[in-house]
Parts: sequence; C-alpha cells; structure tokens
Amino acid sequence: MDNNFAEKLLDIALNNGADEAEVYVGSSKSLDVEVKDRKVENLERSDSFGYSVRVFKDRRLGFSYSTDPADIHDVATQAIESARFSEPDEFNALPGSAPGSDVKIFDPGVASISEKDAIRLSLSLEQAAFDQDNRIKKTRNAGSSFRSGSVRILNSKGVDAAYSSTSCSAGIMTVAENSSESQMASEYDSSRFLSDIDFEEIGRNASIRAAQLLGGKKIKPVKGWALLDPSVVAEFLGILSSALSSEAVQKKKSMLAGKTGEQVISNRINIIDSGLLDGKVGSRPFDAEGVPTTEKIMIGNGILKGFLHNTYTSLKDNTVSTGNAVRGGFTGIPGVGPTNLYISAVSDDFRRDIAGLTGMIDLGIYVTDTMGMHTANPISGDYSVGASGLWIEKGSFTYPVKEVVISGNILDLFSNIVMIGRDIRFYGNIGTPYVLAGNIDISG
Repeated sequence: MDNNFAEKLLDIALNNGADEAEVYVGSSKSLDVEVKDRKVENLERSDSFGYSVRVFKDRRLGFSYSTDPADIHDVATQAIESARFSEPDEFNALPGSAPGSDVKIFDPGVASISEKDAIRLSLSLEQAAFDQDNRIKKTRNAGSSFRSGSVRILNSKGVDAAYSSTSCSAGIMTVAENSSESQMASEYDSSRFLSDIDFEEIGRNASIRAAQLLGGKKIKPVKGWALLDPSVVAEFLGILSSALSSEAVQKKKSMLAGKTGEQVISNRINIIDSGLLDGKVGSRPFDAEGVPTTEKIMIGNGILKGFLHNTYTSLKDNTVSTGNAVRGGFTGIPGVGPTNLYISAVSDDFRRDIAGLTGMIDLGIYVTDTMGMHTANPISGDYSVGASGLWIEKGSFTYPVKEVVISGNILDLFSNIVMIGRDIRFYGNIGTPYVLAGNIDISG
C-alpha cells in the first residue's frame, strides 16, 4: 500500500457522488502467550490490516470495508451504493479538523518484544504465584499480551489524524486448596508501557487473594459498611460508564437520563474522563473520528455535568463532540464510549490509606471479588451479586466469608461513598481506588 492510499480512497468516494466521506485505516500486530504448569500452553502471533470508508449522501449513511488494498474502488462504490438503502438522518455529518494533544502511548519495548522475552515474563508470572504460597495448587488463564498498531483517519472536512500506540497486559487466576475446599482469585494489569507491568507481583497478589479466602464462614444478614477492592469498584464503574453515554441516553437506556445538573452520587467524589493520561490504555490524541480527546469532569462533587458524545450524538443534542467516538476497528462505524474513566476525591479530606479505611469500620465486609455482575441492570441500576471477601469487626480483618450477597442500586452505592483510597488503579480504561460505602445490604 502506498503512502497516498487514504487520499486516493477519499477522492474516489467523493468523485463517485459522496457528499462527505471518511477513510479509516488501521494496522496492528500482536503476540499472546498462555502458560500452564510452568510450560507454554499456547503462543500466537498475528498481524492485521484493514480499511473502511464511511460516506454520507443526502444525509444517508453508507459504509464498506476491506483488508485488501486492491479493493479500493469496490469499497468506495459499495459504501455509496449502501447509502441508497439507509434512511436519511439530519444529524449524519463528519467533524472538522482540530489539533490534537500530545500524549505518550507508544513503547518501542512492547512493539519489538521477542517471543523469548514474552515467554520468560509469562512464566515468571505463574512461577511467582506458586512460590508465594504452597496452597496454590494450580493456575488458570495465566499469560500476557503485547500489541502495537497504527491508525489514520482522513475525511473530506479537513481531518487528517494519525497515531501509533502499544499496549501490554498480564493476568492470572490462581486456585488455592486445603483438605476440604478450594478458592480462586485473579489479578490483572495493563499499560501502554512494558515497564509499568510487574509480572511477578501480579502472580503473588493473585496467590494472596486466593489463599486468604480459605476457611470462609457464613454470616447473618446485616446492613453495614462495605470496603470495596478497586477491582470490584471497577466493575460497578464500568456499568455506570454506560449510563454516561449520550447514545444510551438518546435510546432511553441510561439510569442518568434527564438528571443533568442534579446530585446523582456522593458529593465527596468526582468521576472524570480523560484521554490524555500518559501510558493508560484508553489514552489517544484523537478519538475514532479524528476529534481531539480531552479531560472533562462528568460528575463533579456528585453533580452530573453532562454526557459523553461523538459527532452524531452531539448534533442530535445541539452540543459539541467530547472526543468520545469509539470503534472496534475498521469493520465498524463509531459509537460512544469512555477514554479513561476514573474516580477521584474532591479533596484530600476524603482519602485514606487501606489501614485508615479499615479502621473506620465497626462492622462490615471487605469485598475482594464479585460474581454475577453481568446481571446488574444498566438502565435501572439495580444489582444483586455474589461476593467474596473478609469480615471486618472493630477495624480489623477477622475471617473470610462465603455465600455472601450484596444488593442495592448502583447510584445508591455511589451516593453512600464516604471515603476512598489514596491510590487509583486502572483496570483497562477504568480507574478506581478502594471505596468505603455505608448502608449496604449484606446477606448470607
């Protein structure tokens, strides 16, 4: 493919009758390693390339894509032809050009990692899990991934945005066993930079989390405090993130619809979306339409400030894009989603270290994992999920608990937050601290 490929495709689309046209070109390479029982279970290397064209003709949407550069003429004409069969929509339009911000998202060490080094790191992940505790008898889903890629977006309104990025991740599930039971726990981390990932620490932490659940006891129902592990908070925030999408609001599928300017969660926290955090996997200088990404407070002091937008939803709501167009690659058209969404305290008065958070609890539970979070209702916000963790009495961890259920409403949960941890941990593009929330229904 020559360097002028995108320009040629754009010209063909416009010369064949498109009123507006956009070209999206993406290429990537990946290396995935799975290990089990201290041996390589699977190693897979792949390379991909593809491109698409999105056109508007008489406000009708047309779209086509291919992996073969030789299909350039067919892709353009098929996109225009497909527009004939779609309904006109006055909000179908492309964004204009604007300068993007500089953000560090490329690591040559990830892009050039050898299979030998990838295997070594993956094996060290599993070995550290076994070395941490002799009650760890086996592991599941142990491995790592390394990816690099480039994206270019070109449209007829002046957008010409391009960037290269990398990402790497490591994860493991460990199984702790004693004579009468077994318990599982997982640990995961990801970043744009290899130096951010401590493979051995991931393995050790997964072992600690699994072993500490052995010997669990049942508890009586109580309404009390819940100290939520960052991994658990990330699951709840992931559900709340869908409610911040203007697309969900416009489709009447958001628990936050119609609540702009209202107090929706605790006034002690902010929820922020930012595509400009160096090294985070949700960061990029432009969104999937070539609109610059930004940092914005979505919920400030508990008050809903607005929603995430792409070009289409912003026109529909008579506002501007927030730089939150997302797409799964060259095979799809843009939707709406967060860049990096994270929780922050409004002041240091509402931050504590883990000991300080635990010390505030007279009676409650430290939730380390949940089961069935997919059953939570993203529209109403209601949830009822299984939970694992440790019982807390008078500020101290006492014993592991089993067969626990926590239930309620996600907005109520976030409204009952009184304190958060000092450090934010990212799980993919969702960043969360420890969270201490009161008035939680905890049942055995």
